[in-house]
Amino acid sequence: MVNPREPNRLLAAAVKEAGYTYEALAKAVRTVAAEAGEKLRTSRAAVHSWIVVGAVPAGRTPAYVAEALSRKLNRPVTRAEVGLGFEPVEDAALAAMALDPLAAASDLGRLVMLRRRDFLSLAFSATAVGLPLNHDHQAAAASLLAAAGGRRVGAVEVAAVRQFTEMFRATDERLGGGHGLVAITSYLTDVVAPMLSATFPASDVRADAFGAAAELATLIGWKLHDLGREGAAQRFYLLAYQFAGESGSAGHAAWTMRALTHQALDLGQPGRCVDLSRAALERARGKVDRHTEALLLVTAARAHGASGNGAAAAKLILAAEDAMFSSADTIPTYAAAAGPVAATVASHIGRTLTEMKDYGAAERHYRAALRNRTSGTYHRVRGLTLANIAKTVAAQHRPEEAVGLWSQSADLMDGVASDRNRRELDTMRSTLTVYVRRGIPGAAELVQRAAQISAD
Repeated sequence: MVNPREPNRLLAAAVKEAGYTYEALAKAVRTVAAEAGEKLRTSRAAVHSWIVVGAVPAGRTPAYVAEALSRKLNRPVTRAEVGLGFEPVEDAALAAMALDPLAAASDLGRLVMLRRRDFLSLAFSATAVGLPLNHDHQAAAASLLAAAGGRRVGAVEVAAVRQFTEMFRATDERLGGGHGLVAITSYLTDVVAPMLSATFPASDVRADAFGAAAELATLIGWKLHDLGREGAAQRFYLLAYQFAGESGSAGHAAWTMRALTHQALDLGQPGRCVDLSRAALERARGKVDRHTEALLLVTAARAHGASGNGAAAAKLILAAEDAMFSSADTIPTYAAAAGPVAATVASHIGRTLTEMKDYGAAERHYRAALRNRTSGTYHRVRGLTLANIAKTVAAQHRPEEAVGLWSQSADLMDGVASDRNRRELDTMRSTLTVYVRRGIPGAAELVQRAAQISAD
């Protein structure tokens, strides 16, 4: 580690290579920390002290600095490389996909169950988004086969895992990612992970067990993502990818790649998303139904839109709509978790068009998504969709209508433990504050209500 009484030349060199000013690096560090659920006040003066004085930032800040530089340089940057210490052994073990997925499942689950702050505040890794692209599953597969031979498990036990997952998925939609997180991770650790090393009556039952485990791990990742615990969520998504690979389903593996892509896009990190979404499509093509293919196509469209390739995004949108309307296929349970296909496709087309600043077209697709989700179901998603409609309406200079839509959105967000909802409420309040100054009816009351919902 660099002597704290000497300038940190390693960090200075990395900052220069990245082209960061001290203020820009401070902002990037605050952004990474916020994704991990930690609010920092890192300033230009703090960065100056790290570089010129050799001060070492406290807590998880060194990890956030390394991640901010990794994103800017588009390559992995470690703490050691920038003179800010070394990765803890635990972090290093969880940084990539484990050679022993069952041990990783137990470790990850217990870190959540114990509410370990160091784990829950892990930064999202932009470079880890591309891990599935070059992953060799053979070593993990050998480890999983070596672990086999425990108690006998059959189709009934696997069905129970799916029933448990579906129950928590339904409550998650109504109450948010914070509801039941410890219970579901306990189930993964204490029931599902041991089950995967059991003796199965047939290979298809074993494959189904790993598929069920992948769905459960994906749901845990989704809940953590909804809570804003992005580094932890990413690790569960990577675990789900490994379980899906062991299930033998190319479509399911592609679906977990979709989850990783959407998380990165939600965080404004499109770097590897085009490659990952393309690889998911290639893996699934000809091996999934047309509706599942539509969902993968619209993910690729969103990745291209976020990356600035509007022409490619438009072609993929048309392909997704064509796939969606070409048949009435029954989709597998892993894809059915996304809800009605027409609604999901329309919603992601709306987000793609929003990235492309075509607000009128985005509004039409968001409204179609809302119509295709039955009122009284998909509580949280309907609230977020209404917020998306409100933003597109506001962008088209229809403030009174935007206030009404945001009010409906707030009705659905009240009582839901979701960081995504809180971020939407913050966005809402920012625009409404402008509306208050302009005297738009209802804006002042809604600002107060949004603040109260956020505080609860």
